[in-house]
Amino acid sequence: MATRYWIVALPVQSADGASIAAAKTALWGRLQDSISRHSFDTPLYRFTVPDLRPGTLDSLLALSDDLVKSNIFIEGVSHKIRRQIEDLERAGGVESGTLTVDGVPVDSYLTRFVWDEGKYPVNAPLKETVASIQSQVAKIEDDMKVRVAEYSNVKSQLGAINRKQTGSLAVRDLSNLIKPEDMVTSEHLVTLLSIVPKYSQKDWLASYESLDTFVVPRSSKKLYEDNEYALYTVTLFAKVVDNFKVHAREKGFQIRDFEYSPEAQESRKQELEKLLQDQELMRTSLLQWCYASYSEVFSSWMHFSAVRVFVESILRYGLPARFLSVVLAPSTKSEKKVRSILEGLCGNANSSYWRSEDDVGVAAGLGGETESHPYVSFTINFV
Repeated sequence: MATRYWIVALPVQSADGASIAAAKTALWGRLQDSISRHSFDTPLYRFTVPDLRPGTLDSLLALSDDLVKSNIFIEGVSHKIRRQIEDLERAGGVESGTLTVDGVPVDSYLTRFVWDEGKYPVNAPLKETVASIQSQVAKIEDDMKVRVAEYSNVKSQLGAINRKQTGSLAVRDLSNLIKPEDMVTSEHLVTLLSIVPKYSQKDWLASYESLDTFVVPRSSKKLYEDNEYALYTVTLFAKVVDNFKVHAREKGFQIRDFEYSPEAQESRKQELEKLLQDQELMRTSLLQWCYASYSEVFSSWMHFSAVRVFVESILRYGLPARFLSVVLAPSTKSEKKVRSILEGLCGNANSSYWRSEDDVGVAAGLGGETESHPYVSFTINFV
């Protein structure tokens, strides 16, 4: 599937007595013939734009000024949702599927575009149609921000828990490393947990008994070791705990405050399981919402593109509306040849006019691309 398309509108020049419809059909046939003979690998489709309500020249000029900025906004929202879908599919280990609009793949929706008159009446002022599309897309963007923020909050909570469980011994949660038999708690005795730098373990073993008078001899046992630290227990009389901590700190050993509680450990386990379930439920819900919203935004974008083609063609070619709008997907190597074909179908007078340096700014003002052409042309990037 191509991800980059051109939407182009060519001027239709009818001979005396010939209808615009007949001239449009003839131009379409010449374009098909030229593409098949000189750039046969370029997909070509009709892009049907309805007979919209043009309004006044002043209203068209005012609308034209906003079309490019509005297109950037709508396209940007489309891409944001698409990237979010890709992120959510990766997070769930889901293979990326084909994005659709009302069950139709997005590329087919563009190449077989049909205006939805029920949603956007053709007799409505163009300004109202554009405002309706912008409002709808803006609402979806705002809704996405809220939903993504909620999902990100749960992910952040899980990330914090994971960091506590997998980080350095100096900061991580120790509860899953401690067994009940590792801890001695009585009326007079208590077990402390010491975080010892990995390369100071010999020093710890040689000195911990002398850090205070009331340390139980040979009571230290290594429970765990990571890349930086080792976790040791030490048992001593409760009355000297504070002094022992001070002396241990002076030697570079960190005594971690810890109270073994099976209830607290079970509570943390349940909290983690609930967060994992919440994350998966929110991921699935957000993914389904993104699929539906992408469909909505893409449909709005294509209707907006049809309005853009109509406005720019009227401003460029005049009234009544007499243009042929098409969709092409040329390969990079074919672009120059296709541009040449399109220009050749515009007529020499039209081509010469738009090649004039003085009118490059006019083309840009009508919402065209940076490069000036003697016909309406802009690019649709799916990604």
